[in-house]
Amino acid sequence: LTDYSIILLIKGGNLSSTNTYQELVRKTYGLVGYLILSTLQFLYPFIAMISYNIITGDTLTKVFQRIPGVAPDNTVTDRHFIILLTTIIFTLPLSLYRDIAKLGKVSLISLILTIVILVIVMVRTVTLSPQVPKSENAWIFAKSNAVQAVGVMSFAFICNHNSFLIYGSLEEPTLKNWSRVTHVSVSLALVISVVFAACGYMTFTGYTEGDIFENYCRDDNLAAFGRFCYGVTVILTFPLECFVTREVIANVFFHGNLSTVFHIVVTVVIIAVATGISLVYDCLGIVLELNGVLSATPLVFIIPTACYLRLSKERWNHSDNLISCLILAVGVLVMTVGFVLTILNPQECSHGKEMFYCFSSNVSFRNSTLPP
Repeated sequence: LTDYSIILLIKGGNLSSTNTYQELVRKTYGLVGYLILSTLQFLYPFIAMISYNIITGDTLTKVFQRIPGVAPDNTVTDRHFIILLTTIIFTLPLSLYRDIAKLGKVSLISLILTIVILVIVMVRTVTLSPQVPKSENAWIFAKSNAVQAVGVMSFAFICNHNSFLIYGSLEEPTLKNWSRVTHVSVSLALVISVVFAACGYMTFTGYTEGDIFENYCRDDNLAAFGRFCYGVTVILTFPLECFVTREVIANVFFHGNLSTVFHIVVTVVIIAVATGISLVYDCLGIVLELNGVLSATPLVFIIPTACYLRLSKERWNHSDNLISCLILAVGVLVMTVGFVLTILNPQECSHGKEMFYCFSSNVSFRNSTLPP
């Protein structure tokens, strides 16, 4: 559905002769649609930036605690210090670029590190899973609040909000090339996400946290390396979201053009506010769920299909129109039910706590890197 939606978005842009998501919606649904889309397109990446900072603080805190001679109460192990440090040294400078194509090499590094993390999670499934007791009813396929998971999946797969930016950065921005890039990217994301989800749940079952690295024990050296790679990956992904939030502000308030001074000021303000919120709030699960159902779902499923259906000159029973209607219905259902369930069944958060199975007397397995 995501793959199809991304291609529909660019098709809609071609039909309406527009080259941004906001222009497409404005031409299709007028000022009201434009303002709704702009709000969602700002909120999704902005909240994503907050979640990335939370992840950075969670993961690198435990990494620094593994440095010999660093006490648990040392300043470098404080999540607030880590978030501020990584923001000033890495995410802010990278976010100040004006051309998203300059982040191509950064994204490649992030992808390589993701594969490394995936291997670590797979290894730990073999070595750690037997040591973690299974939760009650662990293998029931879907419980009543399963729709909440679709919101998190939407959060993970969404790239509609920056699709036009990436489409424009292609050497040959044609629908054929875009379809090829989309198919490869979404397929790779699907494989990685399924393996992560399966391995993570097989290891921790009902005890799985919103941030899976919160499940691993602090004295697990392999997991510590995975946390480091994970933290770097998140830091390198952060600027992509900042690009989108800044573009939305530029389009709404500055007619699409920011002078050098305003470019710097807007970037600094966005990052400062996101960082400030992430310093105060530290529970990841509900952030992902709410952002998924309220922001990602309409951006992925509802708005692109609604625009295409209005612009399409094909017969009503054309395959693109029928599939668009299906995706639109799925989006409305997930957004409505997912929001209600997220409010009624908020995910518990055990941020920063050592999991109970880490206190087992048999801890030798945690520092083995390969299965016996």
